Amino acid sequence: MPFLPLRLAPLVLAATVALGGGATASVLVTVNKATQRMTVLVDGETRYSWPVSTGMKGYTTPAGTFRPFRLEEEHYSKEWDDAPMPHSIFFTPAGHAIHGSNATRRLGSPASHGCIRIAPANAAKLFALVSAEGLSNTKVVVTGGQVGRVARDQTRQARPPRLRPEPDYGEAAFGGPYYRYPATQSSVW
Repeated sequence: MPFLPLRLAPLVLAATVALGGGATASVLVTVNKATQRMTVLVDGETRYSWPVSTGMKGYTTPAGTFRPFRLEEEHYSKEWDDAPMPHSIFFTPAGHAIHGSNATRRLGSPASHGCIRIAPANAAKLFALVSAEGLSNTKVVVTGGQVGRVARDQTRQARPPRLRPEPDYGEAAFGGPYYRYPATQSSVW
């Protein structure tokens, strides 16, 4: 086994680091559909926080943890009239991506067909970051429900079951209408 002289060890180490490209950072992109906000962390430190637009009613942005697998600087939607999708970071095989959008007035509310839209300048920054650090070092986490759903559910109050008159029974025999609770409860008179 050949032995390297001790004085060459630092040179070999420096050459290995230079050829290997140095250390890469871990990128975590978190999107909260309830707040319509994206947070980008690099090695656990918050780097960016931006408003987004996720899927509008009828068009779901899937929730879960994803590993992006494709980057396209200039992409046009094949499904939606060749709509521009600049700086696309694809994270599902179904075609969901994080990309820039000129519809910046809609950011902060659901407005897409399922993709995650961000402002064009922010899309360029995120694209450059993911390109530099690598797809394998990037994770996309999508959480939350639809905007307003939690508030609506919290204000909804339980109502007592409605009583419905049963026309076939008892007015003549019992002196008044017979009422029946919904199917989950028993009948009363």
